[in-house]
Amino acid sequence: MKKLILIGETGCGKTTLSQYLHNQEQNYHKTQQVHFNDSTIDTPGEFMENPFYYNALVSVAVKAEAVAFVQSIKGAQNYFPPYFATRFPKKAIGIITKMDLLENEQERLQAYKYLKLAGIKTIFEISTLENIGLKELEEFLLS
Repeated sequence: MKKLILIGETGCGKTTLSQYLHNQEQNYHKTQQVHFNDSTIDTPGEFMENPFYYNALVSVAVKAEAVAFVQSIKGAQNYFPPYFATRFPKKAIGIITKMDLLENEQERLQAYKYLKLAGIKTIFEISTLENIGLKELEEFLLS
């Protein structure tokens, strides 16, 4: 499985996704520091919310094979600067989380807009609660 760094705002689902990918019990905790697992690097949301930490994200991503820009379907603000994906010299993907909470097509369009603006071309829609899109994401990570 590709080693994946997960970046995104606080509460967007990075830790939950990491726990899912490692077959761990879904146990929410606030990620306070960079957390390395076998196939994921879970980063604090503050690293994406505060431009001061952008270089830290780029440095930590050296240990990853791919970068996942994680965007909640309920994310009301865009924390990804335009073409931010180009700062990472590796495959960048977008992951829209919490698809089980989708209420209208406008939410989907907004999430796609945020990720596309960041320079993302490949986007997965997932829900760890309802097992939506996880097979496709795992197939990508195994390829």
